[in-house]
Amino acid sequence: MRMYDIIKKKRDGGELTTEEIKFFVQGVTDGSIPDYQISALCMAIYFKGMTSRETCDLTFAVRDSGDRLDFSGIDGIRVDKHSTGGVGDKTSLVVAPIVASLGVKVAKMSGRGLGHTGGTIDKLEAIEGFNTTLSDADFMKQVNELGFAIVGQSRQFAPADKKLYALRDVTATVDSMPLIAASIMGKKLAADDDCIVLDVKTGSGSFMKTVEASKQLAKLMVDIGKSAGKKMVALITNMDRPLGYAIGNALEVIEAVETLQGNGPEDFTEVCLTLAAHMLSLAGKGSVEQCRKLAEKAVADGSALNKFIQTVAAQGGNKKLIENTANFAKAKYSHSVKSVKDGYIGNVDTEAYGLSSLALGAGRNTVEDEIDYSAGIILKRKTGDKISVGDEIATLYSNDKTAFAKAEEILLSATEICKNKPAEEPLVYCIVD
Repeated sequence: MRMYDIIKKKRDGGELTTEEIKFFVQGVTDGSIPDYQISALCMAIYFKGMTSRETCDLTFAVRDSGDRLDFSGIDGIRVDKHSTGGVGDKTSLVVAPIVASLGVKVAKMSGRGLGHTGGTIDKLEAIEGFNTTLSDADFMKQVNELGFAIVGQSRQFAPADKKLYALRDVTATVDSMPLIAASIMGKKLAADDDCIVLDVKTGSGSFMKTVEASKQLAKLMVDIGKSAGKKMVALITNMDRPLGYAIGNALEVIEAVETLQGNGPEDFTEVCLTLAAHMLSLAGKGSVEQCRKLAEKAVADGSALNKFIQTVAAQGGNKKLIENTANFAKAKYSHSVKSVKDGYIGNVDTEAYGLSSLALGAGRNTVEDEIDYSAGIILKRKTGDKISVGDEIATLYSNDKTAFAKAEEILLSATEICKNKPAEEPLVYCIVD
């Protein structure tokens, strides 16, 4: 079998066999296929696409290129939630404790942030002492005893994807639907969960910019998951504005805790409860409507918050920070961003809001960059809110006061102030199952 023939076949619109796809992924993994041929096939896939069967084969080959987890030692149904990434998206910190407090196991592995999107592991490491690296034995022991553990992806999951993504990133082939689906689901299926809820973001702060494109990706990933024997559902959720009011690691943890206390922002609370309801329903706890009520009760009676506190303590974190979020370290400096117009907050470039937070030190441009966990943004106005000249749009926080000028410039240029109140967009556009 020759890589030349595989590239030519796909270039001409042919359908690759399972064996050809396995040969390609194996060559990516072991380095036997040169980068220029890998890039050539990615470009051919970008232009010619893949059938559902080809995409499934590519996903499974990526999944099998590295380690796979065995959760058979965990008692009960295991459910996970995966987000395609956004700004202010701290849903895992709320959804997982809700679900675990209701008797469903959440054995979660999450990633770090890069660029404008924040990573769940970075947020957790804003909690003093929190250990995001557990041995397999300790991880499963904690899930069995507490129902919930969350760690970083320290294992060699889907190494083929790491190489493929690095080449796609520099050859303008990132936004290929089959390649995106195989990347996301290849890693997700390396874990051993029974049920998966996908939170597919759409809009200016997400990778998929339109609802239709998000639905197409969601359907493809749901079909792949079902082919692997998983119970699947996907929610298409709005990322044309940040989720909640907090952007930045410690600030987002504080907002997540407030939400578990029943005092969170309306939009963030709604998305969390909806995701939790679908996770519980897939796990057999009842209809989505029944599970929504269970989730609401878990927040109202404090059991979800208590589950989060227990998990933080079990993983070495300072639970006093969660019991009283005023104990979190504060940034040395703050800066108020004010409106120069009268009107309503209209369209915002959510990705740029994430980049503004990045400029303050809350994120990383490269994997080697260090994060300022106390840096970030608290929004004072969001899309649809009325505003006057001099009213505060946001407060910026950083330990580097020279960062404010750039961050403010980015945020103001990303905020449209219009004469008329914009039409309200839904938080959840649709369900794909």
